[in-house]
Amino acid sequence: MEARGVPLLLISHLVNIRYLTGFAGSAGMVLVSPRKGLLWVDPRYTLQAREQADGVEVIEEKKGILKSAALWLRQNAARDCAFEASYLTCTQFELLRKEAGEAVHLRPAGDLIEELRIVKDRDEIAAIRRAGVVTAEVFAEILPLIRPGVAERELAAEIDYRMRKRGAEGPAFETIVASGVRSAYPHARASAKALQESELVIFDLGAILAGYAADMTRTVYLGEPNRRVRRLYTAVLKAQEGAVWSVQAPSPAGKIDATARRILAQYRLARHFTHSTGHGVGLEIHERPRLGKGESTRLQAGSVVTVEPGVYLEGFGGIRIEDTILVGPAGPENLTPASKDNWVIC
Repeated sequence: MEARGVPLLLISHLVNIRYLTGFAGSAGMVLVSPRKGLLWVDPRYTLQAREQADGVEVIEEKKGILKSAALWLRQNAARDCAFEASYLTCTQFELLRKEAGEAVHLRPAGDLIEELRIVKDRDEIAAIRRAGVVTAEVFAEILPLIRPGVAERELAAEIDYRMRKRGAEGPAFETIVASGVRSAYPHARASAKALQESELVIFDLGAILAGYAADMTRTVYLGEPNRRVRRLYTAVLKAQEGAVWSVQAPSPAGKIDATARRILAQYRLARHFTHSTGHGVGLEIHERPRLGKGESTRLQAGSVVTVEPGVYLEGFGGIRIEDTILVGPAGPENLTPASKDNWVIC
């Protein structure tokens, strides 16, 4: 804040509030100054905020959190306050400007907090590592359940259930199980479709523990794969392995994407890779940095990213392999250690 000349910062994005204070409720607002931090909550969350929040004064507000924060700015003769423009609606901004008064200069804060979140501390990494282990263990558990006749939704529900049994807060996102031609949809939702012999099945899953997420994708084949399927799987696996190896600080994020595409191009499959190679992961399943084409942001030790190349062929199916990777001081560390070898299920 000092470096950017920001004397006051009003934070409304709940994920950023949790990151800064530890408060994990569904309503709240934080004001940060050089000397103090204030957290406004409504009566539903007063006790929770006092228990969870660290380093801030908790203020219970019954008539409107945003209005109360704006009145604080007016009453304390604030002259300059930055706010999170990406998370405040037009209506909320107009209320903030009205209640704070014309004397307060309101300006966008940019991605100040998001930039801090790019590099994880020891506790954050430990939480993601635990989430990754749970994710990998659950996938290993459901492998014997993958067979013709089982519905995609049944397997997705079983994954979510087993995550919670292992201590997760739940899935970090809607679990994907997509089989046959539906596996060519990169973000297909699990459906009532039953798995069939001789088809690909994509599993995209991730547990969330202590607020922190993991993200992993594995692809299996039901039956004895033919030469084409084996070639496709080998191509994606090689692309993923090569891209993971390139997750090194201070490499530019675009290098990881370029590595995956270069390897797929050797198999003449690059045009079937239709999304970016990965993204940051932490309190949110999609965070900075983005591992996409031409991205110049340099990786930093302590960042956690996904590496997830895939190929998708309309009318045939798709293959994606993904891991959550820590950018470590000695190189990349896989935080979702599920096998990629047991992909043929006969």
